[in-house]
Amino acid sequence: MKIDSHQHFWKYTPVDYPWIQDHWSIRQSYLPVDLAPLLQASGMDGCVAVQARQSIAETEWLLELAESHPMILGVVGWVDLCGSGLRSQLEKLADHPKLVGVRHVVQDEPDDDFMLRPDFQAGIHALQEFGLTYDILIYPKQLPAAQKLLASFPNQPFVLDHLAKPSIAKGLLEPWRTQVKELSKYENVQCKVSGMVTEAVWKNWKVEDFRPFLEIVLDAFGSERLLFGSDWPVALLSAEYQEVYGLAFDFFSQLSQVELNGVFGENAASFYGLSAS
Repeated sequence: MKIDSHQHFWKYTPVDYPWIQDHWSIRQSYLPVDLAPLLQASGMDGCVAVQARQSIAETEWLLELAESHPMILGVVGWVDLCGSGLRSQLEKLADHPKLVGVRHVVQDEPDDDFMLRPDFQAGIHALQEFGLTYDILIYPKQLPAAQKLLASFPNQPFVLDHLAKPSIAKGLLEPWRTQVKELSKYENVQCKVSGMVTEAVWKNWKVEDFRPFLEIVLDAFGSERLLFGSDWPVALLSAEYQEVYGLAFDFFSQLSQVELNGVFGENAASFYGLSAS
């Protein structure tokens, strides 16, 4: 299968999506009908819909979309990992066959060690019990805490979103390079090749801007632990879907066909436990 491992849907309102800034072009709704032709044009068999706001209501809505749109192979939703009602939330949601993982927007937490808080770690422990993966959404400054999290939960499957958002626009490799290589030593973490174009100069990037960063994650994780994701429609701030797909495919075309199949689908299918609908 060819799978886009990371994209979003939303019915836009300023109240529900305050992180979408006033001058951004994506202040509108994006639904499966909008993504379907883009997936088809890239030969994709399906996608993983990832939460874009921290609410149970959105998680339930994404699961409803997945029920009615077979191209949505899995949902990475949100639950209150730090809350007292976590278990009841998981008991209600985890039986849904298309809930494959959970994400919290840690990048927006003011405490760089948020993932080391006892209440957050109790939430991660609960995910293990319910057989759910966890998407790590952070900035480079939070990579040291991520390493400690991985060390504390060696049996929990993790995936790093967006390469941890390195400063591609400025071409800054350190300390991100050293820290992401340290992170990759933990075998329970994979890495999404996603979100790169919005870390570059918007709509004025060059393909070669991404090469050093792609070379580093390929060396660190190996092709068997990399997952392609478009980050559509957020990526539209800087590039069209086909451009995002093309720059990743062109770089990874150096790999064998088996490795290429892994990066563009099979690794995501294995990590999230996906199957064709």
